[in-house]
Amino acid sequence: MLTLEDTSCTHDLLPFTAIRKVLDLRMGILTFREKWTRLLGSAAFADGPITTGPALPANILPTRALAARIREELARGPLTQASIDRLITHGRLIRYPWHIFQHNGEALLEDFELVTAGRISQPIPATVQMINPGAIFIEEGARVSHCVLNAFTGPIYIGHNAEIMEGALIRGPFAACEGAVVKMGAKIYGATTLGPSAVAGGEIKNVVFFGYSNKGHDGYLGDAVIGEWCNLGAGVTASNLKNNAADIRVYHPASHSWLNAGLKCGLLMGDYSRAAINTAFDTGTLVGICCNIFDGAIPAKYVPNFTWGTTKPERYQWEKALRDIDNWKKLKNQSLTEPEILALRHIFEAL
Repeated sequence: MLTLEDTSCTHDLLPFTAIRKVLDLRMGILTFREKWTRLLGSAAFADGPITTGPALPANILPTRALAARIREELARGPLTQASIDRLITHGRLIRYPWHIFQHNGEALLEDFELVTAGRISQPIPATVQMINPGAIFIEEGARVSHCVLNAFTGPIYIGHNAEIMEGALIRGPFAACEGAVVKMGAKIYGATTLGPSAVAGGEIKNVVFFGYSNKGHDGYLGDAVIGEWCNLGAGVTASNLKNNAADIRVYHPASHSWLNAGLKCGLLMGDYSRAAINTAFDTGTLVGICCNIFDGAIPAKYVPNFTWGTTKPERYQWEKALRDIDNWKKLKNQSLTEPEILALRHIFEAL
């Protein structure tokens, strides 16, 4: 049995681990938990904050090569700290939020092989212009027509019941997970992931949408991570490169400090947050969970959880926050659940 320990890495990955376990982060096509299940089987690993022996960090990116090494180590007997240390040297640790988009291309290539191995794609419609069609995989129920799919730069995966509307231009590596939608005329560069039921429009490059979030209109978003149940209004744009081409510093809530995220970093937005039309985000802006950003001003580079407004930000009222989340979920035929409310209440009361 492999134990995956998340205590030491949860705080470094905020806001994306505020209401989910590290194993439920999405990179590539699948979440970490889904990857491990396919690689080792659901009964072969466990996660939790307390372990009785050596454990692998839960934020290590699952791959076929790493899973093979784990099986080799387990064949020798129970894992020791020395074997854990060896495994870490052969893996990729996703320590900070910006690592999610920085290494998404690697995850997309890995997941494409994992998900499509031994399977045959649905026929690619004749109206689709393709480059390297052998690296394009379309699941049953997907709707794809009159678009351009360039898989020369990386594979393209179109999931069950996903839709690529006419006029969309997509360069791989790219994944549209189940029920995701790419709007008409969208321009999407790799390495981009649209999680389940996400909506993408405008110009997008190297972005991970965890799921159920919308960027359905024009505006630029690059080198970014968007949590679940977020909405970016028409014209929302986020800078991902400083005018002086210097490295970008991003706020790190766990240490109350600013860390270097490299040359490119756009918007990092936590779950249930929204930005009104024409909002402009500075490079490396980190938005917490359940924020409502509006009134036209450029938001601060760190927007704390449950923030209401921009020029004179206030605390989002609890009942109003729940009402608004539930309204957005109803648009996709879902509703706010009791576990979600309990998790949000814990965060709200800690402010």
